[in-house]
This record gives sequence, C-alpha cells and structure tokens, in this order.
Amino acid sequence: MKRIFMLVAFMLFYDGVMAQNTYRAKVINDQTKTILKGATATIPDLKKTIAADTSGLIIIPDIPNGKFEIEITYVGFGKSEKVYSFPLQHPDQLLEISLEPSSGELAEVTIQTTRTNQNLRDVPTRIEALPLEELNEKSTMRPGDIKMLLGETTGIHVQQTSAVSGTASFRIQGLDSRYTQLLQDGMPLYSGFSGNLSLLQISPLNLKQVEFIKGSASTLYGGGAIAGLVNLISKTPEKTPELTLLMNGTSAKGTDASVYYSQKWQHVGTTIFSSYNYNGAYDPSHTGLSAIPQTNRFSINPKVFLYIDDHNTGWFGVNTTYENRFGGDMQVIDGKADNIHQYFERNKTFRFSTQLSFTHKIDEESRINFKNTIGYFDRQLAEPGFNFKGKQFSSFSEVNYVRNGEKASWVAGANLITDHFTAQPPQNALSYNQTTLGAFVQNTFKATDWFSLESGVRLDKNTPSPDKPSSGLFLLPRVNALFTLSDHLTSRIGGGLGYKMPTLFNDQSEQDGYQHIQPLNIGNTQAERSYGLNGDLNYRSKLGDEAVLNINQLFFYTKVDLPLILQNNSFVNAAGHLTTQGAETNIKLVMDELFFYLGYTYTDTKQHFNGQSSMQPLTPKNQFSFDATYEIEGSFRFGAESFYTGQQLLSDGATGKGYVIFGLLVQKMWKHLDIFVNAENLTDQRQTHWGNIYTGSITNPNFRDIYAPLDGVIVNAGIRIKLLNK
Repeated sequence: MKRIFMLVAFMLFYDGVMAQNTYRAKVINDQTKTILKGATATIPDLKKTIAADTSGLIIIPDIPNGKFEIEITYVGFGKSEKVYSFPLQHPDQLLEISLEPSSGELAEVTIQTTRTNQNLRDVPTRIEALPLEELNEKSTMRPGDIKMLLGETTGIHVQQTSAVSGTASFRIQGLDSRYTQLLQDGMPLYSGFSGNLSLLQISPLNLKQVEFIKGSASTLYGGGAIAGLVNLISKTPEKTPELTLLMNGTSAKGTDASVYYSQKWQHVGTTIFSSYNYNGAYDPSHTGLSAIPQTNRFSINPKVFLYIDDHNTGWFGVNTTYENRFGGDMQVIDGKADNIHQYFERNKTFRFSTQLSFTHKIDEESRINFKNTIGYFDRQLAEPGFNFKGKQFSSFSEVNYVRNGEKASWVAGANLITDHFTAQPPQNALSYNQTTLGAFVQNTFKATDWFSLESGVRLDKNTPSPDKPSSGLFLLPRVNALFTLSDHLTSRIGGGLGYKMPTLFNDQSEQDGYQHIQPLNIGNTQAERSYGLNGDLNYRSKLGDEAVLNINQLFFYTKVDLPLILQNNSFVNAAGHLTTQGAETNIKLVMDELFFYLGYTYTDTKQHFNGQSSMQPLTPKNQFSFDATYEIEGSFRFGAESFYTGQQLLSDGATGKGYVIFGLLVQKMWKHLDIFVNAENLTDQRQTHWGNIYTGSITNPNFRDIYAPLDGVIVNAGIRIKLLNK
C-alpha cells in the first residue's frame, strides 16, 4: 500500500513538472521586418510579464497546461492578442509575432540624425520629426519646395531675403541662418553660396522624414550648428514598387510636375526622383515689381542601393538641379525695358552633387558607416550694372563606428569637410578656401528605467585658422539627459558649445546682393563662439480608446560671443554678444479621424554691442499656429490652418505689422489617384497693403525689409497618380 501511495504521488509530481511549458517568440515590425527589442509579453491570468531582449526574443517559462491569452505590446504599435493552448503542438517552435505600426501620436519614429537609429522616445537629445504621413500632406500644399514646410514648424522662422526674387533663409530660435545647418541624409549639401536658394530647390515628394534639432548640435556636426539643424531623410526603396506622378497648378501662374519611382529586388534597389517647376512672373499688388519671379527649374535625383549580404549594404546617388530665376520690374521681365523700367535680378544656378553611403554590420549590436558627398554649385547673380559669378566646390567625408548595447550606445568617428569658393573677376577677391578636420565621440547610457544620459565631445581643426584665442582649434562638449518621470511624463535637459567660422555668406550679404561686400580676411577675424541650454517637459497620454494627447513645453537660451556683423560693407566681429531666449509650446490632440494642433513660439533675441542692448531686427517675438484636420485614412482629408506672426523690429527702426493668415486643404484619395485643392493666405495679407516695399525710384529701388507675404491669396490644385503602390 505504501508503495502504491508513493507511486501515485510521484506520478502526480511528475505530471505537474511536465505541465510547465515554455513560450518562445520573436517580435518584429510588420512593415520593416526589424526586431522590436523591449517589446512586452503579458499573460494576464498568470500575472506574468516578460520583456524582449536585444534580439527581440521573448521567453516565458513555467506555463501550466491549459488555454491562456498572451498580449504583446510595444509603444507605437498595435497590440497582439492571441489565445494559445498549452502544451503547444510544436513546443520548441520559435513563433514570429508581427506588430503593425500605429498611426497618430503613438506611432514609432526612428531617428537617424543621432546616428544610432534609436526610437525617438529613447533619445536624450530633443528631436522633432515630421513623418511621411505629414510630408505627403505638405507635398500637396506646396509641391515645388520646402519653404512652407519649415515656415509652419514651431521655433523656425523663414525670412525672405529678396523682394523680387523670392530667395529665403530660415532661422531657428531667432538666430541668423548662418547658425543653422541644412542636411540631406546627414550630409551638408546646402551651405555657403547656395544657402538662400536651397529651400526653394528641394521638393518634399522625395522625402520620407524630416528631423529637427533645436539648440547646439555641434558635437556631431561641427561648426554652423549653433542654433540647430534640419535633416532631410530621403525615401528608400521597399519590396513593393512605387511609381507616383504629381501635377499641380497655382493661381499665381505656377506649374509643377514630379515623378518618383522606387523598387527593391534581392540585391539591388533604386529610387528615381525628377521634377520640373515653372512660375510666371506674378505681381498681385500691381506695384510693377514681381512678388514671385519668373522661374524655370529642372531636377533629377537617381540612386542605386546595394544589398550585398546580411552584413554589407550601401547606396550611391546623384543630385542635379538647374534653375533660371528672373525677377524685378515686370516690364523688364516681359522684354519691354526702357529708360525708366530697367531693374531686374536674375539668378542662374546649376547644382551637381554625389552622395555615397556604405554600412558594414559587424554583429547585431555594432556597425561601421562611411559616407561621402562631393558638391559643385555654379551661380550667376545679375543686376543692372552688376554681375556676380561664383563656383563652389565642397566635400564631406565621414567614417563612424556605432554600437547599440542594451545599456549603452556609442558613436565615434571622424570627418573631413572642404569648401572652396572661386569668385569670377572683378570680384575674385571674395574667393576663399576652408578645410575642417574633426573627430567626435558620443555615449548614450541608460542608467535606469527612468534616467538616460547622452554625452559627447568633438575636436575640430580649421585651416586657415581665425585670429586668437581660437586659432582654428575648437573643443565642443555636449550633454543631454532624459528623465522618464512617469508613464506619461518625460523631460529632456541639455546643452553644449558651438562655433562658426567667419564667412561672407549670410542673410545680410544676400539682401545686399553682394554688390558692396568687401573681402573677408579670416586671419583678421575671430570665430563666433556659442553656449546653449534647453529643457523641455513632454506629456503624452491616451484619452479613452481613440484619443491621444501630447503636450510639449520647451525653454531655450543661447549666447553667441563676438558675432560677425556687416559694418561699412565689411564683416567684422561686434564688440559684444548676441543672446536669444524663449519658449515653444506644442499641443497635439488626435481623436480618431480628427487632429488638432496648437503651437506658440516666444522669441527674445537681443544684440549687446558696445555696452548697448537692442532687439534684433526681423525677429517676431510672438508666433501662433493652429491646424485642424479631419481625415478618413486612404479616402478623404480636410484641413484648416491659421498662423499669427507678431510685430517685429525692422532694420530702419520702424515696426513691422503683425498679421494673421488662413489656409484650407481638401483632398480626395482613391487607391491609385488623389485630387487636391489648397488655398493659402485667404486673408490676403500682403506687406504692400501697409506701405511701399522700396524707397527711391523704380529705376533704382532700395528695398525695405520683407517681413510679411508679398504674393497674397494663392490657390493650387492638382492630382497625384499612384500607378504602383502597396
């Protein structure tokens, strides 16, 4: 009897042990097939929760026999809920769980600008991103350029630098455009002589994401990123081919035609983007001068992608743009010049650049990257009695090592930047050469679940070097911290040093048209040095099953010592410093098909020169933006937006008037066709309503600062044809 009892007890014990099952699964992104490390699996009935490791693997041991629901979640993705019957039919099988990316505010955003390709929520550096969904909307509002895209971003102000040619630059947090960098795929393609035309020569149709860093980003990107940077991320080919045609016409005599094609095969892929943009000279105010110049532009950007094996990938691309921009007196543009009507501005430009990127994957956590761009830019700026021609050759090469560990990520590398500008006689004295050799290292350390620290340092050597104390050698540290205060509240605090080498190319030179600018002697000037701080609070929460609320509050401060100013037609270091401080507020509410956005920027930028303090001209203190969109995904979109730009000091001491503009967008979508109608500036706000934009005669006008729109109401309509799509 005793033996029978022991045998039964043993069998019960054995059965209990054997009833302990193990669940094994790998979690991936359904669209990109990349692993989702940190995804969470939960068995509610057993109160078991396990997180995926760095390879996306989830292992849940000790599951008894029976039926149990397993929930798998990841921030920015839809939830997977499935009931399993244990023991499984194939107990040793590794299951593959695919999660669909969510839309709206909880969608996953992978950031490339910090080079670690981390999720936006995990990066201690404060970065904003416009995903493909928003860029598709912007491409129907203004298909020909990204001027509107940047101008509608909180903390960025687009400043028009020519009244008749439409050239423009952008300022981040009140600082001049020379303190910002415009990158494409992490490479500086749009600097120096080409800067004020760049916003007008880039189409959003070729972009899949735009990333913004506001505040010092000099540790990774060197001089010129004092105020921040904008990184334009190009589209890459997917397994499903894409062929998109976009045609657009405007009430301001504009026509746009673009085509984008991409396809990925086993070892090769390609993207090809090409566009033609035309605009007739447009004068809605009947001033006799063009508010929009006559423009002809052609661009083509082919790329080839190589997927050699699991460890080696790369791509090579070419960017070519030709533009003829002719503004000024309408009679001159029409070929009817006489003794009175003579004024014009003509910009003829040709841009050719190559881009190369190669990545060698060492293992799942580390890789080596190499990238290079070589650029050629030829520009001819002609005005009555003046002709300024110049050619710019530039290059950028970088090699870096990236390691993404579970607790710490490292980026280390070196880059070489060259800039060679040759001005044609008689302005050949404006020619220059500049070479920068830099090395950098950056570490991101996740100390705990609630605290991450990103620290880095860069050392640059510039040739030729500016005057002491810098002597061409710059050490640039930067620190950023991420605090996860709760499931809904996070905070980022950071700061760093920056510098800017002396250069002739900035907003003041463009406004002057380079007519009276004296040569710059780098050895007799000092580099501008900066110190920047910023901090933010971010609240994000789901309201019920459908609504998502996101509130972000940013505070910023930057000081620039010895800023370069134009004095008696020569650039010199001001005796003093420049400060900018302020705040940005962003509120986003997504309610199923409804989207609401409210943005506010307060900017206080002051010049402290020779013991005197004054406001910086052309810097509005207050800017508001509001956007409301109703969208049925893949079917219909209706949007309304409004922007307020406050009063601003002008260079002549006058005050520019504050103004409000409104816009509407209606778009109907089918599987292979979109039709859209968009209206901008419905309030018809124009600076010409409030006074003349020039002094003197129309023969030789002296233009005032341009602080408000000149083109008035513009309606555009078009179609987007998707011959191949998902």
